Amino acid sequence: MKRSLFLLLLVAISARAQITITNNDFADAGDTVRMSRAMDDVIDYSSTGANYTWDFSYLVAEEQILRKYFDISDGSNLMQFMFGAFAPPVYQGTNFAETDAIPLDQLSGIFPVSLDEIHLISRNTADSITSVGYTMTVDGNEIPFRSDTIETRYKFPMLYGNVYSSRGHSELDLNPLFDAVWKQYRQRSSHVDGWGSITTPYGTFDALRIRHSITETDSIYFDFGTGGTWFELPIPLTTQYEWWATGELEPVMRITTSDFSGTEIVTGIEYRDSYLGLDASLEEQELSFLIAPNPTIDAIHLKVPGYGWTYTILAADGTRVGTGVLKISDSSIDVSKLNAGQYYLLLRNTKGKWGVERFVKN
Repeated sequence: MKRSLFLLLLVAISARAQITITNNDFADAGDTVRMSRAMDDVIDYSSTGANYTWDFSYLVAEEQILRKYFDISDGSNLMQFMFGAFAPPVYQGTNFAETDAIPLDQLSGIFPVSLDEIHLISRNTADSITSVGYTMTVDGNEIPFRSDTIETRYKFPMLYGNVYSSRGHSELDLNPLFDAVWKQYRQRSSHVDGWGSITTPYGTFDALRIRHSITETDSIYFDFGTGGTWFELPIPLTTQYEWWATGELEPVMRITTSDFSGTEIVTGIEYRDSYLGLDASLEEQELSFLIAPNPTIDAIHLKVPGYGWTYTILAADGTRVGTGVLKISDSSIDVSKLNAGQYYLLLRNTKGKWGVERFVKN
């Protein structure tokens, strides 16, 4: 009898034991992963701890994406030279995948060149996953570039209580195609702050919860027609809450928030899922909007889906003259104090996409 009770106790303890996540649980070259996206501005992202139970089974998918991870050998000869077997070991990528991490393609409306097909080059090894560089297609020409400082996104083995931090710096010079330069600085602080069981519409999983706090500064140099100038893209503090299960290749759940004036606002929810017929590629999520009236005297009006969008107003010389947050979908921005002239309104949505429109203040 005592032996039976002891065995039952061992089974109960083992059922509650935390898991270990390794690099084999992450997507790499040749993998495809389907994710559903939902919105819930009051979702509980903060509750966590040891042997915790999370229940997100109530979420309803609004759209889906299929993430594809390609081998470096699938890229151009130049990409293979920069990130293949002949590159320095730390820059030898193991996969590349489409990303919206670089906002330049969203600003191409004011560039005299076409910018698209942006991919992140990753290196997946037994001890870490790092971001080693990017590629971008400019007027049909693929430009691969290495990150000057390589950011570590994950460290392995992933265990409850792990804490680590990392920095990343990347710079893309578009010369001689166009006189423009983009710089990105990122600071990441990560903490595995929970383990237990999570339920989503896709199922129930044993999981580790990891929280990433990401501070990013993006700066762009280009010529507005009055001489070259640098300006900074306002990117709020971002926090990503991820739940990882063994063998799932992507987080079974990811909640992203942004800090607006000290308030943490949910800007994205996605989770592993099966096919629901709601696919939308990254290209289909381009950001566009209209300003009215234009020209204007006192205010500009615009309508956007959702909330929590950030905006920046730039003068013709690139000087930042206004910033803020659109807290409702139908919004007005007071421009009555601006001098007469031409301005640019940069808008960033909750998925990190950028758009830009010119307007004239009379």
